[in-house]
Amino acid sequence: MYVSQARQRGLLRVIENMMHGYGHAEIRTRIGEDLLRLLRADYYASYVWDPARKVFADGVSLNMNPDNLARYDAYYQFHDPMTSKLQRRRNPTRVTEIIPQHALVKTEFFNDFLYRDGLYYGVNLYTYDGALNIGDVRIWRGRRRDNFDDEDMTLLRLVKPFLRVAMMSLRATPPACACVLPAARALCLTPREGEIARLLCAGKRDEEIARALGIAFSTVRTHLRSLFEKSGTSGRTALVARLLRPPQE
Repeated sequence: MYVSQARQRGLLRVIENMMHGYGHAEIRTRIGEDLLRLLRADYYASYVWDPARKVFADGVSLNMNPDNLARYDAYYQFHDPMTSKLQRRRNPTRVTEIIPQHALVKTEFFNDFLYRDGLYYGVNLYTYDGALNIGDVRIWRGRRRDNFDDEDMTLLRLVKPFLRVAMMSLRATPPACACVLPAARALCLTPREGEIARLLCAGKRDEEIARALGIAFSTVRTHLRSLFEKSGTSGRTALVARLLRPPQE
């Protein structure tokens, strides 16, 4: 299939960024920014499948409300009519190949989760290490756009092997996250909370944390509220002291 020169250049940018040695959250955020431009899409999310807990975790997103995503983590991923079927696909797949659009818009998942942020047409791509799902990209367009076409799917198929290499590289390099903090394991921090906690303990402000991780300022605040709750603290100084406290105390 013919792909325009402009989109070929965009594809090369996506692949080039995947080969840089960014951190876990940053590389998946940069991939999302590139893919939104390449595919003329509006919304992006990426998760890693946790086979032990059987949940999607360590999410990053673009142009989506963090409170809405928190509802996905807690509830809607367990009431999702298509993602488990998409996850079994080894190639990029339009959501409408799994469930017709007229049926999707009647579901609780669409009306109470997707529609809140304006998501309408979606495509998912999952990467695997053997039988293990090691990461995904989920790309959506709003209602005023058309569904993803065959050229879009060709571009994603070309991206697929490079995305797998990037995700494999991330698995081989442990993230700088909760494991470096003495109290992190006892507090059961998620990987993203661990990243934010580490930067907080390094004296970074919320704005600096957002820039370092490639996430929204409001997302940082959402995770900080969770850190306060898990640590039983109500201020940054007390939170840092709790995070750095040796486990035996």
